[in-house]
Amino acid sequence: MAELTGKYLVGVYDDDDTVLHAVPRLRKAGVKIKEVYSPFPIHGLDDALGHPRTRIGIAAFLFGLTGCCVALTLMIWTMGFDWPMIIGGKDSISIPNYIPITFELTVLFTAFGMVTTFFISNGLSPAAHNHKRFDVRSTDNKFVMAIDMGRNSMSEEEITRALKDSGAEEVNIRQF
Repeated sequence: MAELTGKYLVGVYDDDDTVLHAVPRLRKAGVKIKEVYSPFPIHGLDDALGHPRTRIGIAAFLFGLTGCCVALTLMIWTMGFDWPMIIGGKDSISIPNYIPITFELTVLFTAFGMVTTFFISNGLSPAAHNHKRFDVRSTDNKFVMAIDMGRNSMSEEEITRALKDSGAEEVNIRQF
């Protein structure tokens, strides 16, 4: 998560459809939007903001593959070479017997890996102290669009007018 510094123009919206339709309109007008904050996910907002498709599925697959390889390596090594046991006349290395534990370790590695990846990619470490908010109501019932004035070439009055025309209830200036 990027550190918030500078001057921001904040548009507060009352409806999720209004903010979803306002994003393409503002982007078409040349406004560079920093982020949109909402109390719940809005379907299609990522595409409207121009965010690239996430590659987190690739990470999930790699974590699962690692768990599968660790499980099979551990069981084949211990039951086949390090401490071979013949149980019920079966082979020491019997892959069908290893499937339940392999599945469990695959799921375990994927779950822990994805939680860790999520925290790291979003900057949510225990040491992160990002308490700066644009509007406290964005976690309750309002939708907040933050526009970094340092990245925009348009004037503050033009962006304010564009925000009001797109359906914003109020427009505020925040300095971080």
